[in-house]
Amino acid sequence: EDPSLERHFKGHRDAITSVDFGLNKKQLVSGSMDSCLMIWSMKPQMRAYRLVGHKDAVLCVQFSPSGHLVASGSRDKTVRLWMSNLKGEPTVFKAHTATVRSVHFSSDGQSFVTASDDKSVKVWTVQRQKFLFSLSQHINWVRCARFSPDGRLIVSASDDKTVKVWDKTSRECIHSFCEHGGFVNHVDFHPSGNCIAAGSTDSTVKVWDVRMNRLLQHYQGNSAVNSLSFHPSGNYLVTASNDSTLKILDLLEGRLLYTLHGHQGPATCVVFSRDGDLFASGGSDEQVMVWKTNFDTADYGDVVKPQKCGSSVDGTHGTGQSEMDCDIHHKKTKTQDSGRTHHEKEEETSLANTLEHIMGQLDVLTQTVSILEQRLTLTEDKLKECLENQQKIIQNKTN
Repeated sequence: EDPSLERHFKGHRDAITSVDFGLNKKQLVSGSMDSCLMIWSMKPQMRAYRLVGHKDAVLCVQFSPSGHLVASGSRDKTVRLWMSNLKGEPTVFKAHTATVRSVHFSSDGQSFVTASDDKSVKVWTVQRQKFLFSLSQHINWVRCARFSPDGRLIVSASDDKTVKVWDKTSRECIHSFCEHGGFVNHVDFHPSGNCIAAGSTDSTVKVWDVRMNRLLQHYQGNSAVNSLSFHPSGNYLVTASNDSTLKILDLLEGRLLYTLHGHQGPATCVVFSRDGDLFASGGSDEQVMVWKTNFDTADYGDVVKPQKCGSSVDGTHGTGQSEMDCDIHHKKTKTQDSGRTHHEKEEETSLANTLEHIMGQLDVLTQTVSILEQRLTLTEDKLKECLENQQKIIQNKTN
């Protein structure tokens, strides 16, 4: 079954900028250029709530991991934390000296990271409501910043065309990816924490391994990519683009799976629910749409493959790139296997998945071995150097 439109919400008075699901898919929050947040209920007859307080466009919204808080960032330079049960006034953080483009909670819910047009990324505590530190090496607006799943890294995307990876403890930039030809609008971590994906105005999505700092996949689209979200299994990526489409990419196959036309005008934001059954999108058409994922459960239900990011796509060794023509409308072909029992099919799937998992593990081992080999070579070279130096010293002394 293809992804299908489930619900669609109208109530904002200007372009939608950001969407996020609550903990259990019962709630959805959206932010808009109309300076408001809306909290929508997935139950058909339940009313929506409008949260008013920001003095200018709301550019980013996110539920906290527990679902009790909603964070919002705005062109009014503030971040607000709202109780998702709508009780009490929001906490206001005078966060930046310019527009706040992005807000994101760490997975333990203890801190959040913001990104701004003042070219900085900032980290804050939730409980004590305190500013912790700033990361400032970008030389243009920062569009997006995200914590890694384990909270040790932060990744940021900027109009300086770079994606930077930061170590949260040392507060150092440990790598800059400079391959994009345009502004980088959005970046996020793969659920395994081993990879990141970024979407840019150059119409591409790039996936990098943050352990090896190498490009794994490259998808060429037709227009600026505004937003992306990983499926919780890590096997799919959904993107929202200026050509009004949402695209679902199969990361295991390295190809486009579906192109969805729902919005009139640019699709500005997209996000999977936490269990991956739904995804929501927003557009400049003021509409929020909720889609049923409908992928085959066999595609991701049996075994989650955190290692897949280690392998290059469709066997293209060397560059590890997968070129993609986004015009082609790929669909999964269903094989005819009416003659076989359900049990046999299950066993086959399970065996295939186990093999795939082993392949993934082998891939990681191969990489590890090659790193160890490199290190050994370095050590040997150093040792050789030391011995040669000693020889020279001894010779000098005897002379």
